[in-house]
Amino acid sequence: MTEKEKMLHGEYYDATDAQLQKEQMRAALLCRQLNEISPAEPEKIDETFCELVCAQRGSVTVRQPFYVDYGSNITIGKGTYINFGCTILDVCRVDIGENVLIAPGVQIIAATHPIDPAERLTGKEYGKPVMIGDNVWLGAGVIVCPGVRIGNNTTIGAGSVVTKDIPGNCIAVGNPCRILRTI
Repeated sequence: MTEKEKMLHGEYYDATDAQLQKEQMRAALLCRQLNEISPAEPEKIDETFCELVCAQRGSVTVRQPFYVDYGSNITIGKGTYINFGCTILDVCRVDIGENVLIAPGVQIIAATHPIDPAERLTGKEYGKPVMIGDNVWLGAGVIVCPGVRIGNNTTIGAGSVVTKDIPGNCIAVGNPCRILRTI
């Protein structure tokens, strides 16, 4: 099994693997290119964005800057709006539904490290997929942690740290994020 296959399956992998380094460099260059495009050229922004992530041309709005690890592991549904300063660490799948609002400074993190310091010192990492349903609103500065699922029609309040799954049709806030009420 290649290091990339291990990474995508959520197993320990070596992030210094040549193939992974090449793919990260591709993403870094595309992020740089995307972030340097004039806001007066929305078609060029859209073209570069869709080369970076899996999204249908003309279906997602992204405000720069935008950062990813690989980009190729991110799927974004139509009607989604990504505001300034979004970072997505996509060492595993990151699926973002349709009509999602991502406020400024949101971080969606699929990457993680071993808790045990001795294991961490080996340099191995792993990831857990993140899934965000349709019609979700992630408020400013939200952090979505590895392995989290957020259900459809849910609002996550600004500054929340989502460490566990949040069901659909609710408002959730805090650190750690907890359900405030259903809607």
